[in-house]
Amino acid sequence: MSAPQPSKLAFVPFVSVANMLRLIHHIGIENMLSGIADYIEADFRRWELFDKTPRVASHSDVGVIELMPTSDGHVYGFKYVNGHPKNTAEGLQTVTAFGLLAEVSTGYPVLLSEMTVLTALRTAATSALVAKYLAPKGADTMALIGNGAQSEFQATAFRAICGVNKLRLYDVDPGATRKTIANLADQGFEITACATGQEAILGAQIITTCTADKQYATILTDNMVGAGVHINAIGGDCPGKTELHKDILSRADVFVEYPPQTRIEGEIQQMPEDFPVTEMWQVITGAAQGRRDARQITLFDGVGFATEDFSALRYLRDQLTKTGLFEQLDLIADPDDPRDLFGMVRRAGAPGA
Repeated sequence: MSAPQPSKLAFVPFVSVANMLRLIHHIGIENMLSGIADYIEADFRRWELFDKTPRVASHSDVGVIELMPTSDGHVYGFKYVNGHPKNTAEGLQTVTAFGLLAEVSTGYPVLLSEMTVLTALRTAATSALVAKYLAPKGADTMALIGNGAQSEFQATAFRAICGVNKLRLYDVDPGATRKTIANLADQGFEITACATGQEAILGAQIITTCTADKQYATILTDNMVGAGVHINAIGGDCPGKTELHKDILSRADVFVEYPPQTRIEGEIQQMPEDFPVTEMWQVITGAAQGRRDARQITLFDGVGFATEDFSALRYLRDQLTKTGLFEQLDLIADPDDPRDLFGMVRRAGAPGA
């Protein structure tokens, strides 16, 4: 009696880190950021089809581990992701992730992928997509406050999607700024390293805050923010973690992904429950107005939402048949007789199996 061999249904396409990196270089990072942004935009336009829930979070005093599920009724997706700011000091990534897509009709997975790199891409793509709708016309200068693992992705996405080519960088760790400058030195940006956050925002039409500490922080004070800017606040992404003084929120028009999640995790956790916000899907579909005039302060309180990961995985899946940059992972036990899983287990232990 021989052990059963895996059926075709047992195999699930798997994108490893190595193949994700190959895919980025095959497609081109700016093209990939733009492509992911297009998929995110398309899914925002069909927002009402999606299951929506705040992410399921397990918090500790050192970080958070989260599951982010959603479905459009045909395909189900989820992402596992952590956020541990202490990790950098220990030589580890602050954020790691993986994700999965499955067919709703059968429940069978159809894609498993690393998402540490893909999350960095989708976060930057989302920021730049939002800025396409909210930033001042002709904006070409961005202040990047917080020069960690996300900073170069943000810069690259904003150039690809919004035309930003001037960067003003600041981080409390000068080494982080030096790292960002080195990584972007040959990418055609005009880069200025700044000694303070106040200096970084001078002349910037877009201000991106992306810091990692899990605490209430004031990266931007009210007096630092003048009329007409767009603020891309993406560092605050869990309860007890913010970057902006609440008076800035009172002066700005605030745009969010999914209010029930953002009120728990975003900058607006500092504000009353009835603090007014506009959902980005409404702006993208034309149901609500984005930027009205040149003096308006727009603020994207971005915490990352499951539909964006779904979009990124959907984009990724569509690239696989074109590139072949994946492996087949024997993931699903699929016996010849679906009622005889035990028999499959028993035969695997037979002599000669």
